[in-house]
Amino acid sequence: MTAVTLYAVFADMAEAQRIGRQMVEEKLAACVNILQPCRSIYRWEGAIETASEVPALFKTTMDAADRLIERVAELHSYTNPALVIWPITKLPFAYADWVEESVG
Repeated sequence: MTAVTLYAVFADMAEAQRIGRQMVEEKLAACVNILQPCRSIYRWEGAIETASEVPALFKTTMDAADRLIERVAELHSYTNPALVIWPITKLPFAYADWVEESVG
């Protein structure tokens, strides 16, 4: 089993909470840490944009990562959401087991 983290940003707290909860309910994520709003600066359609966004960290397994990305993308308000898998290189065995059991 390989645990990974999906990093994502959302338009607002309500969207992060709605999608985060749904991913746990659908057993695509063991848990979701929704962080405080952040300020993002990015290039979009040729212009430099600035926005307040809400980052979230989804804990899942490598086996479920593609399904989680697809599902979050389906529910996300952005046309091209930032959905990035980060490896977890070290974690306690008990936590790894919990992620595996929670995701199925």
